[in-house]
Amino acid sequence: MPSNVQPTFRDLISSCTRSAVHLEMRDAYAVDYESGPFADWRAGFRHNLDDRTSWWRPWLDLITETVGRGVVVRRARIVSEPVSEYIQYEHSGTFTNLAAGEQVRWLPRRQASDLALPGNDYWLFDGQLVQWNHFAGDGSSQGPELTESPAAVKLCADAFEAVWERAVPHDQYKIR
Repeated sequence: MPSNVQPTFRDLISSCTRSAVHLEMRDAYAVDYESGPFADWRAGFRHNLDDRTSWWRPWLDLITETVGRGVVVRRARIVSEPVSEYIQYEHSGTFTNLAAGEQVRWLPRRQASDLALPGNDYWLFDGQLVQWNHFAGDGSSQGPELTESPAAVKLCADAFEAVWERAVPHDQYKIR
């Protein structure tokens, strides 16, 4: 791939051999592709556990494929309590992430006060490459940024493990 071509997320996760971890720290996101599903959820739609074809595609297929190759995919979410409506929406659909093989935990923000955390959400691939996820104040995506900086990689790896250790597995986290 030419050096001036930014790899896609699919490229990045497809090249993983061991792990992909994702830390989310916002209480709301306004990314374009979720405005429809979020609006549907607000109107009462809920995913049916038995109807996998209705779930978030192609994301869940990609995660299933990645986990099937032996890559451990973990997601941690730091959330304010009581949670926002958007976090309620995410929580209600997280069973689909779990069904695809992702591990998900939740950490109330008050329990993260003494943790050293990066300023942005991120993905860390194989403990070597960070993809920062930048967002505007309204929650809209401002695009990703990649770094292999050893300091950034260490910060993200240490932060994720500290959050993961304190966080509550999805099936035990109760919305407040």
